[in-house]
Amino acid sequence: MSASSDSFVAKTSLDYIAEGYWQDFLGERPIAGGIAYEAELQACKLDETLASLQRVDTLLSQIRRDHAKNAVAEQRLLADDRFRHLLWFLAFYAGRILAREWQSLPHWYSQSELRRRYPELSLTVDDFYRDMAVAYQEDSAQVNDNLNEVSSHAAALFFALEPIGLRLFGHIDRQFVAAQGGQIANGLYQAVKERLPQTPSRTSQTANTTATIQKSQANTENKPEYQQNLGKDHSAKINTKPPVDTVLPSTIAQSKPAENDDDSVIAARSEADNPAHKSLNSQPENHKVANKNAQPTPELFTRLLNELNEIEVAQNAGIKEYEQACHILDQFERHIAKQGKPRAQVKFFDTHQAARRQALGLLQKSANAGHTGAMLRLAMYELLGEGMTEPSINTESPAHRDKASKDKGIHLVKQAADAHDSRAQRLLSKLYYQGFGLTQDMAMGKYWLEQAAANGHPEAMIIDKQWQQAQLLMTTKAQEQHSLKRYQLLIGMVVLVALVLIIFV
Repeated sequence: MSASSDSFVAKTSLDYIAEGYWQDFLGERPIAGGIAYEAELQACKLDETLASLQRVDTLLSQIRRDHAKNAVAEQRLLADDRFRHLLWFLAFYAGRILAREWQSLPHWYSQSELRRRYPELSLTVDDFYRDMAVAYQEDSAQVNDNLNEVSSHAAALFFALEPIGLRLFGHIDRQFVAAQGGQIANGLYQAVKERLPQTPSRTSQTANTTATIQKSQANTENKPEYQQNLGKDHSAKINTKPPVDTVLPSTIAQSKPAENDDDSVIAARSEADNPAHKSLNSQPENHKVANKNAQPTPELFTRLLNELNEIEVAQNAGIKEYEQACHILDQFERHIAKQGKPRAQVKFFDTHQAARRQALGLLQKSANAGHTGAMLRLAMYELLGEGMTEPSINTESPAHRDKASKDKGIHLVKQAADAHDSRAQRLLSKLYYQGFGLTQDMAMGKYWLEQAAANGHPEAMIIDKQWQQAQLLMTTKAQEQHSLKRYQLLIGMVVLVALVLIIFV
């Protein structure tokens, strides 16, 4: 539906307020006469993209931490006009993005209007999070011209304040119930993403994400059998961004953009450098078959590479160096994945290794500037023993170099996690659960899982929610068992008294 069709639906008072908030924000004027965290909101770079909602969720997580430290109650915050203005603005902004994805205009309805239009909704008068909702997909053909009313089947509603409230205040003792039933997403990014129109490409991406999450749930990380499988990868494919360069350069300065992308160029360059040496892709056919199920990269890091592309985290510096390094390193990763054998067995010529070292140098420069994505990717190579760590003296043992490399990798992951990068927090959780590169610690694994969930990591949010549900079930079961024991004891006492009366009376 085009945006023009929305002209048949009259604007509501909330529509004018929402537009006023947005215009004030764009003009850098005081929003609604005063709003909390206004400077931080401007720093979120609200460009009306879905990715910007991840930055909003990060801000909400920071607000939650700020008020948790000071033990500020939810009701006290909601009584503050400036804080309520902030939540309303964020709700209006999320509704704006959602309607835009549907090529529509957002129409906001107050609770009184919602009761009139959708009588089947159960709306509590004093519930702040159900005070308003946006209709982001309305069929103007079903609008009654006299009453300007829309049936419940002619619109898709979004109670945008619900995911905001859950992210700010939700926990096991503070449950949020959705006005329309079902689960409330923990944050605006996930809540909006779940309501996007399902185009073929999006449907495929959603299916891949669901399969990944299901696979993660099936291999719970604290199970012994899962820990034994550390380092195994069930797929040799890595989803990386298309590189700019089609020929792996001997130096980064020599790289040139080209129109086509050929994944075999690394092997081709190997033959050009040394004609007497066979191409890596020219192995005997039976050799390829024998290694078709080999695991070139540990799954832990295959997922990290996917997340670095799929989960956007705002960066303030080192962006150019990071992108340049990834253009080169992505070609190496694709070539390694194609070989179908452990990455340690994949050989490269000196010119390729020189280009790789220069790419790692750019990655280190980006990490030093504070780019958390660069920290994570560099950490991956250090943990695999392929990073920048060099022996301090020629006699240094391989075991000592391996420990130094792993220590540097862990330090980089922790540095990115402390910078609130949800991808780093999720990775650190896995490292603690599995004892990879550090001492296994289930408590620390759970802590960093919760931090990743609070910062909007999709997989971590699902696992954390399931964990909370399991804890609730365990608590309920324990209470029921305690009540049953008391009931059995009471029955026993009654029977005993009855026997005494029968015997002595």
